[in-house]
Formats: sequence, structure tokens, C-alpha cells
Amino acid sequence: MSDAAFLFAGQGAQKVGMARDLCEACPAARSLFDRASGILTFDLARICFEGPQDRLNRTDVSQPALLVGALAALEAFRARQDVAAGVCGGLSLGEYTALVHAGVIDFETGVRLLKSRGEWMQADCERTPSGMASVLGLDEEKIREACEEAKAAGVVGISNLNSPGQVVISGDLLGLAKASDLCKAKGAKRVIPLKVAGAYHSPIMSRAAERMAELLERTTFRDAKIPVASNVDGKLRRKGAEIKGILTQQITGTVKWEAAMRSMIGAGARRFFEFGPGKVLTGLAGKIDPSVQAKGIEAIADL
Repeated sequence: MSDAAFLFAGQGAQKVGMARDLCEACPAARSLFDRASGILTFDLARICFEGPQDRLNRTDVSQPALLVGALAALEAFRARQDVAAGVCGGLSLGEYTALVHAGVIDFETGVRLLKSRGEWMQADCERTPSGMASVLGLDEEKIREACEEAKAAGVVGISNLNSPGQVVISGDLLGLAKASDLCKAKGAKRVIPLKVAGAYHSPIMSRAAERMAELLERTTFRDAKIPVASNVDGKLRRKGAEIKGILTQQITGTVKWEAAMRSMIGAGARRFFEFGPGKVLTGLAGKIDPSVQAKGIEAIADL
């Protein structure tokens, strides 16, 4: 197996100008945006390249945008580098990008799934004002204690276990604010609000999860060409039926990214290439295992 692993960015990484120079240099990358815009009801390239940022931040826009932007970066990378992945994974919606790369679903299906997923999650965001925050420098047990204590104020819980020292919490505005204050009081170095429309990976997304389960049931999932790391439990999977069966759970459940990374490393991955804006996963890789190499690919300069 190749010692290279491909990683795909998750929500919150989006920014105006993403993938623009890649598309100018690589026609194959630009064609992905054109194909996606034919499925969506808006000009995806224009929003990604020109903004405005608040439109790009909407869940129903950012989800397909990040899938297409990451795959565009991968196309530009392939045009210059002869590197094949032995395993792949993506953070939250990035798992769908990984499924496209691994051949579990095709590109058009990925765009359609994230169009619906984004619309339904955006509806849940608008139904219940909510958000997410990254907690740095506080152990998981104390963060869980803070969330439990804050539940008297509102809905809140752990949404992401990203790396040692970085946990994300998610909830309605009152619960999130209370838990953030409690985390600081318990010794967190920083609590950083995230650029997201609402409380992903929490019970607030339950209606979206129900509708997504119905859509996934009608969607064909093939077996993966290379193993894909699951957000739900961190395990590597290749069977399409297994992947489909647990994918809905990631909408309301905790993303176990550190476990997913350790599974990829355990399978022999030593070189990680992250595709998409932000290079968040590149930074997390070094915190999870300083011995691995990690490189973010979001612009021509990175190639």
C-alpha cells in the first residue's frame, strides 16, 4: 500500500478566493465547478472566487463548495505530481469528498448529496440559532463536565475530537456560551467561535439527519477502491453498504477525527496531503503524530 494519504477539508475552512488560481491554471479543476453549477441553482465558481463571504458561509453553499474546491485542488495536484493514496479521509462533509475520490459515489452524486445535506442542515440552523467553538488546551473530561453543567442553560455537547488538546463543542447559543465560559474557568487556553452557520454534529441537526437517511437509502454506494476513514468511529472501511449504514450518524454524532487519523497511520500512512482551503487538517496531523509529514494543497504556490 502507498504510504500517502489524501485528506479533505471540512466546514469552516471556506474563504473567498478559494481554488481560484488553481482553476485558472488547470482546466480540469475549473470544469468541476462548471459541472457542479449545472446541478446547483447558483454559480458556485462566482461565489467561491468573488464572495460575498456571508453567502459562502451558508451551509447550503459551503458544503458543495468545499467538496468541489477540494477535488479541484486534487486535480491540479495530479497534473503535476504522480502520487497515489493508499487511504483517504475527510473531516465531516469532507468524508463525502473522500468517498468521491475512493469511487464509492461519483462526482455528481457527491454534489447532489451535499446540496441536500446543506439545505437541510441550513434549515435546522435557521430553526434554532446555534454555533460551535473550538476549545484549546483543556482535556476531554473537563470539557465534558463543562457541557454537562451548561445543559441547564441549553443544548450543548462535544461535536469533534480533533487532536490532543483540541476539542470542538456545539450547541444552541445559550448552551454554547455557558459551556464556553465554563471551559475557560476550568483552564482552557482559548475558546474560539467557528465560522459556521449552526451547531453541526449535535441533536439540533436531527431533522436533517432523518431526511438524509432517507436520501442515502435511495443512493447507490459502491465498494471503495481504497479504505476510507469514518468520522463516526475512526475505522477504515471499504464496503459501500457499511459506509452508507453509518454515514447518517455523523450529522448528529461526535466526529472522531483523531481516531480516524490514527487508523490511517496504523495502516501505514506516513505522508498526508490535505486538499481544500485552510490547511486545518495539516496542522492537526502534526499534533496527532509529529513523526508524519503533512502538506496542505490549496493554491498554486503549494504545488
